[in-house]
Amino acid sequence: MALALIVALPFLGLFLPVLADRLGRSACAAAAAIAPIVALVLLFNHRSAVFAGEVLRIKLEWLPQLGLNLSLRLDGLGFLFALLILGIGLLVILYARYYLAKTEPMGRFFAFLLLFMGAMLGVVLSENLLLMLMFWELTSLSSFLLIGFWGSRSDARKGARMALAITGGGGLALLAGILLIGHIAGSFELSQVLAAGYAIRAHELYPVALVLVLLGVFTKSAQFPFHFWLPHAMAAPTPVSAYLHSATMVKAGVFLLARLYPALAGSEWWFYMVSLTGLATLLVGAGMALFQHDLKGLLAYSTISHLGLITLLFGLDTRLAAVAAVFHIINHATFKASLFMAAGIIDHETGSRDMRRINGLWKYMPHTAVLAMVAASAMAGVPLLNGFLSKEMFFTETLHQHLLGGFNWVIPAAATLAGVFSVAYSLRFIHDVFFNGEPIDLPNYPPHEPPRYMKVPVEVLVFLCLLVGVVPAYTVAPLLATAAASTLGGELPEYSLAIWHGFNLPLMMSFIALFGGILVYACRRPLFRWYEGLPNLDAKEAFDQVVRYMTRLSVRITKLLESGSLQRYLAWMLGSALTLMVIALSPLEQLTGSVAMTPVDPLTVAGMLILMVTAVLTVVFHRRRLVALMILSAAGLMVALAFARFSAPDLALTQLSVEVVTIILLMLILYFMTDRTPAESSSLRGLRDLTLALGSGTMVAMLAYAVLTRPYQSISSFFLENSVSGGGGTNVVNVILVDFRGFDTLGEITVLAIAAIGIYALLHGLRLPHPTHDKNGRPWSSDAHPMILDNLARAILPMALLISAFIFLRGHNLPGGGFIAGLITSVALILQYISHGVTWTQQRLKFSYHATAGWGVLIAGLTGLGSWAFGSPFLTSAFGHFHIPLIGEIELATAILFDLGVFLAVVGATLLILSNIGHVSQDESCKEVI
Repeated sequence: MALALIVALPFLGLFLPVLADRLGRSACAAAAAIAPIVALVLLFNHRSAVFAGEVLRIKLEWLPQLGLNLSLRLDGLGFLFALLILGIGLLVILYARYYLAKTEPMGRFFAFLLLFMGAMLGVVLSENLLLMLMFWELTSLSSFLLIGFWGSRSDARKGARMALAITGGGGLALLAGILLIGHIAGSFELSQVLAAGYAIRAHELYPVALVLVLLGVFTKSAQFPFHFWLPHAMAAPTPVSAYLHSATMVKAGVFLLARLYPALAGSEWWFYMVSLTGLATLLVGAGMALFQHDLKGLLAYSTISHLGLITLLFGLDTRLAAVAAVFHIINHATFKASLFMAAGIIDHETGSRDMRRINGLWKYMPHTAVLAMVAASAMAGVPLLNGFLSKEMFFTETLHQHLLGGFNWVIPAAATLAGVFSVAYSLRFIHDVFFNGEPIDLPNYPPHEPPRYMKVPVEVLVFLCLLVGVVPAYTVAPLLATAAASTLGGELPEYSLAIWHGFNLPLMMSFIALFGGILVYACRRPLFRWYEGLPNLDAKEAFDQVVRYMTRLSVRITKLLESGSLQRYLAWMLGSALTLMVIALSPLEQLTGSVAMTPVDPLTVAGMLILMVTAVLTVVFHRRRLVALMILSAAGLMVALAFARFSAPDLALTQLSVEVVTIILLMLILYFMTDRTPAESSSLRGLRDLTLALGSGTMVAMLAYAVLTRPYQSISSFFLENSVSGGGGTNVVNVILVDFRGFDTLGEITVLAIAAIGIYALLHGLRLPHPTHDKNGRPWSSDAHPMILDNLARAILPMALLISAFIFLRGHNLPGGGFIAGLITSVALILQYISHGVTWTQQRLKFSYHATAGWGVLIAGLTGLGSWAFGSPFLTSAFGHFHIPLIGEIELATAILFDLGVFLAVVGATLLILSNIGHVSQDESCKEVI
């Protein structure tokens, strides 16, 4: 379970910095560092096994029929990304301790950071693709919180919304793609998906699935044309930028390319879509980076370019290109994190990121300057630094692709051009910031070195850039080999991490990039003038225009469909259903099937006629509210009797209980309403409603008749055969609710509790004047709490609670259960409100209805989680027979705990709704009416 703990630790520890915030900034940062430190220790405990080629897995079944399991996987690729996430995350925590201002909520910042860290660990360590998708979406949500951390700034809010919109939209496409892949492979478990790579590529749905998956990848990793959100995410604090751009957010997309490489790569579809998208992103990012005046803007576009480089390598679809892509992921994470931190130090100490103003900082910040220059040189691909090695491998692989025919030269030429711009913008970072004259109008002058420990994370990362560049075989080689082997899903190709490979074409491309970059930078002024003369294409403004257009379109559609008329909504719904039923029944040659109808006895006919008459009378008298309510209650009673007649006593009891609660609710509401409903519908609308009612009733009758006269296999036999052996209960309905379909019930009581809280929020603080007389001017009784009702309610309460307990305890084997018992208890308690008033009752019922509903949902959920402890799927129940002295043998089932949760949720939610109507029914002097 150590693997699960690695993922869980950031989530478990995100409250620690919030609690430690009041103890000081250092204590807050130390509390935030606990979770990643422990997770790193646990990760390194598996190092030897992973480096030996083992794949560690754990699996807990959750919803196996849907293919959703809590299964995790640790292989070389997962180890690499987990190491980057945790290691750089720790450095970012130390860096942020000194970066954030004293007035900023550091505890909240670290909580968001740990939430994001946990989400990223879930993405890279998930074995189940559906589970990975859940963490994928959580990264979008948590990055939204981080990017918009400075919520008082407009650019932060807009940048966060843009990032969420683009990556969230891509996540929806990815969801569809993963569902298709799972359908093709027959499983969502990654091991089976990777093993089914040939079947996936041969399937007719492969192109569709690939496009959908790549949309998720390209939006997450800011690939062209979805790259525009990333520069606007620079409104985030620099520690966030350093983390998101180096090891986490934008790397999630290329991680998924690497993870699904054995299953999806190896086709022309893959080559053209992935390689050309990566090539376009590489060039656009490199070109745009040179012309940015904002220091973080330059680094943002360089990140886009390098992500394009990695994507292009995966798209080249050779085994050595995949190795080079993994290598560049490692190198980019180290030099880009250090560069962002150096940029943050410059911004922190000078108060500006404008490279036209922050000149000549070498004189003021020599230590920071050396660190930044080494990192920028690594980004440019200067020899003896890590970026040079992976760039050499990149240039080599661009020469070995042959799918473009006579245009094979395009990719190495474009790669060299991107290398030229990479050197140029790296040189601009170095020269314009640390040399090029004196600072111009800095907000903080003179600048100086930051606190000592603020530079430690940059020093660590820059040292790694040097170490990997000088002795790669003794540093990064084992990690690269195991991560690349996991990516390829097989043996590694032959490759060398030697610094010198002799004079060859890739080396020539590197020299062209180096000297070409120097030349481009030397000619930067005419280039800048040319760039400034281009049309101003603001991606943010274009995005905002699209959002505004979609908003206006949504408003128009909403006005067309949502007129505020409930009758129109019902008309659309019934009309659509009627059309679908006509289409479904039209192919039938005859309506009557081969199965004979069940004979009907006179008593059943009488009940059906009464039900029909009460339904018709409800419509006839619907303007007389009280009369219609009484007739409607009679219809509900007949429905309950119909359930009892056809051997459904549980449904009959539920129907009766619901009828009582509903009638009480409506009676309380009618107190504030007039006796009669005003006539508002025109004759034409009445004709429409009559037509829809007759047509819908006729079609439902025809559909029921067609189904009931044809043979069909009911699922009821399964439940009848397995109710006792599988659920330990003879009441099949209750066993279905608390065992076989317990997840549905958990969802229903959760929705019930949420709805009750929503209604409470709507009613809270609302005060309506209560009427003093009826429509004829006759005054209401001044006795708000009649003595007969008072005494009757006192006598009924213990009896009702006893019946409720009886119904609850016998529910697993006889008609009853937590839902019915909860309704009976609720009715008995509501009767106290009606008979004695709100204040009197609440003085005696001092428990919180919110807490009751919440505890109900929590107990039901914990019952489901408890089954995991015994290796069973979520919400699996257990039962057994036990001998108790003086009582005898009884059966006990864990389902009763789940039913207890249902009982508490129903009681809490029902009382929360009905009792608060009592608060509404008070006048300004708070005189109680109920």
